[in-house]
Amino acid sequence: MRDIPVGNGSLLVTFDDKYQIRDVYFPHVGQENHTEGFPFRFGIWADGEFSWIFSDDWKRKLCYLPETLVTDVRLTNETLGIEIVCNDTVASHENIFLRRVRVANLRDYQREIRVFLHHDFRIYENKFGDTAFYDPESLALVHYKKHRYFLINTAPHFDVFSTGRKAFRDAEGTWRDAEDGELKGGAITEGSVDSTIGIYLNLKAQETKEFFYWICAGFSHDEIIKLNNHVHEQMPQTYLNYTENYWRVWVNKNEMDFADLSPEVINLFKRSLLIIRTQVDAGGAILAANDSDVTDRATDHYSYLWTRDGAFVANALDLAGYPFLTRNFFELCAKIIHDDGYFLQKYNSDGTVASGWHAAWDVWAQKRLVPIQEDETALVIWALWEHYDQFREIEFVRRFYRSLIVKAAEFMCAFRDENLKLPLPSWNLWENQRGIHTFTCATVVGGLRAAANFARMFAEHERAEKYETAADEIVAAMREYLYSEELGRFLRCLQFHGDELFDADTTVDASLFGTFYFGVFCAEDELVRNTMRAIEKKLWIDTEIGGVARFENDDYMQVSKEVTGNAWFVCTFWLADYRIAVAKTREDLTGVIEILEWAAKNALPSGVLAEQVNPSTGEAVSVSPLTWSHSTFVATVMNYLRKLKQLCEIEE
Repeated sequence: MRDIPVGNGSLLVTFDDKYQIRDVYFPHVGQENHTEGFPFRFGIWADGEFSWIFSDDWKRKLCYLPETLVTDVRLTNETLGIEIVCNDTVASHENIFLRRVRVANLRDYQREIRVFLHHDFRIYENKFGDTAFYDPESLALVHYKKHRYFLINTAPHFDVFSTGRKAFRDAEGTWRDAEDGELKGGAITEGSVDSTIGIYLNLKAQETKEFFYWICAGFSHDEIIKLNNHVHEQMPQTYLNYTENYWRVWVNKNEMDFADLSPEVINLFKRSLLIIRTQVDAGGAILAANDSDVTDRATDHYSYLWTRDGAFVANALDLAGYPFLTRNFFELCAKIIHDDGYFLQKYNSDGTVASGWHAAWDVWAQKRLVPIQEDETALVIWALWEHYDQFREIEFVRRFYRSLIVKAAEFMCAFRDENLKLPLPSWNLWENQRGIHTFTCATVVGGLRAAANFARMFAEHERAEKYETAADEIVAAMREYLYSEELGRFLRCLQFHGDELFDADTTVDASLFGTFYFGVFCAEDELVRNTMRAIEKKLWIDTEIGGVARFENDDYMQVSKEVTGNAWFVCTFWLADYRIAVAKTREDLTGVIEILEWAAKNALPSGVLAEQVNPSTGEAVSVSPLTWSHSTFVATVMNYLRKLKQLCEIEE
């Protein structure tokens, strides 16, 4: 889990719940994790005793300063009689991680307190061939390999330093050297290396002193020297103040009226926007989650662009008034779309194709498969129309009309079963099943209608009619094949067993909200109403925690067989979106408020939302932060405020 990420679109630094730096991503968000998830340790020596802040002796409070991407961390060790307050950030426009450290002596006598900061860089995501050395030009420590350089410095200047071998034979690292309060390492080490610096503070009784610590990231020695000089020239405190102010202005730029929302919900809304910002790469990729702990159980991670997640996040940012971020996303999508008109499973931050498990060959039928989740293609076009409809940037979308919109729409029209008229089988949004899914069909309808809108706008009326006809055929087929009269609700999917053999999957799935969300059916249609009733009845977690599960008997990361699954933030917000859609009076929105308050209650103390919630304890489960969780919260709040305004106007 990652409790307090800080970043600027190029440099992302994440902390675990023990306040250890665990991930350092550069030069892309989510790509090149130069720690591989190994911790940077933070230790204190006083009165002959040593303690790492990850130990149970420390009480930790990990939060952010309000409305900023500057952390507010309080560390207290009553045994040592020390309290530490830290403020961390990544500069808004330079690749500099900056921390202010205030150390308080809680004893009634003078003493020396030594602070040790350790760095376990694994540059280019491996521990081999790194170099760490003391640089006399900058009077700082430098770690480098090839085109990646990291400079470490403090003000006042650190008193001692050490470079050495780590994870090699009997050498654990220089952090072990620090545990006696001294450092005896060398000025340069190559291979599998780490480094530690020590700052000595003489504190009177009840006195507090502070120092600043920073890490500059760059592509060359010259670049990090310039960044280091920049911090010195600007002064660290001024630099911190500037960054704090920048993010406060950024998150409040639209001066929104939050109506009757509570301070807790408003704070989570703003925190969500800021967290989303840390997960968006400057090149346009919107990363699902940057939490390297997941590799321990999956041998892979979430630090990828799924265009489905990206489209949902982009739509939320557009609703909240941040189109300058989403433009980069759509530009990237136009570059990476397959020549055949679809998006593959996922991509790296730089736009290259990422790891995947969707087969392109059916080993039984001996034929080619299209290895996609078709909703990932449809949702990009849907989100792009929503973007245009709000901001009317015709010069912007014109550039992508043929290369992205038409290409994807032509694929969606062609990728259909000739008899059923439904989209051909593909993987679902949860990536655990292949078939013709109701959610996928709904997104394709939304995508085709968006494409038809664009075609009409560019006076290609025959093309627009073609897309509209295909969308209408899919809607009719959904009603015929994907709605069960017997059950009185939509099916999750038609699951295929060969070319012609398929059966109905009757599992209740939260993603069925798509039947109304993308305008396929009216939210008040009995088909939708009955389906959403089934979701609330079958998937609401019947514990004190509450929330909505993904689908019946979901065993992914399941913590209890007593309930149908863990609560997912996105699924719970989808229920709120339905309540918004069918609300006729302000009183009808009460259930929406309850869900928004539920989210604020179940966020981490920092305001970070994980992927899932433990249905028994309310603890975070799986990765955190999940960008999709935060973006769906933002979108739901915006949908609520828009509907509330409409209802107020009607009542007046």
